Amino acid sequence: MATAVKHLVRGFPQPETLTCDRIKQSASGTKRRVFIIETMGGYCGYLATVGGLAAGADAVYIYEEPFDIRDLQANVEHLTQKMKTSIQRGLVIRNENCNENFTTDFIYQLYSEEGRGVFDCRKNILGHMQQVGRTTANTHFTEPALEELRLHSIRNFGTKVAAKAMQWVTRTLKDSYKGGRVFASSEDTACLLGMRRRAMVFQPVAQLRVETDFVHRIPKEQWWLKLRPLMKILAKYKTSYDVSDSGQLEHVTRVRPRESDASAAI
Repeated sequence: MATAVKHLVRGFPQPETLTCDRIKQSASGTKRRVFIIETMGGYCGYLATVGGLAAGADAVYIYEEPFDIRDLQANVEHLTQKMKTSIQRGLVIRNENCNENFTTDFIYQLYSEEGRGVFDCRKNILGHMQQVGRTTANTHFTEPALEELRLHSIRNFGTKVAAKAMQWVTRTLKDSYKGGRVFASSEDTACLLGMRRRAMVFQPVAQLRVETDFVHRIPKEQWWLKLRPLMKILAKYKTSYDVSDSGQLEHVTRVRPRESDASAAI
């Protein structure tokens, strides 16, 4: 039997961003202090990365980007130099499963030892408080009217996705029905409905099998990894980064006036 599945991840790590912001404000009241924050997310570093960008983290450790002791030492040296400037605080975010050996306690102890006499450290494991609150794709509205508009748009989007999935199921059943039986042997009879760029796309599960890391339950290619160099740039690391990327313009059909219309206008 053909099956259509809806899959769309919406929202922004607002609770984490607010928490990191408040921790950063706490650090603003003191001098030469570095906070080590552990976030959720399993093996996916999206939450830590986007939260780090929003909160202005000095370093973010994730599973998708392997690191070693030399990287940790470089980050410590960067924070040591940062404490000599007017901004005497630091924020380091670690994804919970980024490395089985470089745990939050290990990173905390390493920073505390290497930064002794220059800065002190505090650690904080956010835990399930990251799941508190309502989130949207853009921001959280407190006004009742805007909140109602937000909920209405989410309901409309869910209705459209469900309708599109049911249309696909109906069409696939009709095409696969022969002689009183349904033949769902081709790969396009089992698809996943999701959003890619700005379009809703049905992609066969057989193709997704090649693109998915089932052991760690993450895609093999993550679009947001291209944002990672921005954190180093914003944190003012003394190094150069190649952030160039190639792209392809979307196909655009331009309607040109016919010759008869152009001559009539003249």
